[in-house]
Amino acid sequence: MRTWNAVRMAKAAYIVISVLFCAGGLLLFFYPYTAATVLCYIGGGLLILGGVVKLAGYFSKDLYRLAFQFDLAYGLLLLALGLIMVLRPQGVMAFLHFLIGVVLLSDALFKIQTALDAKRFGLPRWAWIMGIAVLTGVCGVVLMLNPFQGAALLAVFMGAGLLAEGILNLCVAVWAVKVMEKRGEQAPDVIDIA
Repeated sequence: MRTWNAVRMAKAAYIVISVLFCAGGLLLFFYPYTAATVLCYIGGGLLILGGVVKLAGYFSKDLYRLAFQFDLAYGLLLLALGLIMVLRPQGVMAFLHFLIGVVLLSDALFKIQTALDAKRFGLPRWAWIMGIAVLTGVCGVVLMLNPFQGAALLAVFMGAGLLAEGILNLCVAVWAVKVMEKRGEQAPDVIDIA
């Protein structure tokens, strides 16, 4: 049996990290000339924190098991990329846009499957999750291809991508994480009808 509090805490942490991704995206969007090293430390810290939150979400097991179903692998990916950014900021500068693009694209692909699963469960806002996931994935692909002329425009687009990522995760946390209250515990995985 899973405790109701573990799922509630995982959902709250998911919402907080989503808001932090939105804030980081807005920071880059409005202040594209932020020092690259500072950007690596902030971005790496966000990725590490996001990885920890995703791992906590995966092990909490919400009622529908939609929002956190891919968060074990994705959380480990975020942790690894975040550590690389924090420990080697100078070495990452040349392909930072590519790393952020990989993060955005991989999460978007996971969230597209989450949206399809949400549709199967009959959740009414599955199409919104799908649409935002596709937008986030497009941002990821564009960042990986880097068609921009100049660092400032690239930073603005990275900010837009991180904002889309934050909004995507916020929507999934709010719309797809359901907690069933039953004397402080989640329902069992198998219902015995004997």
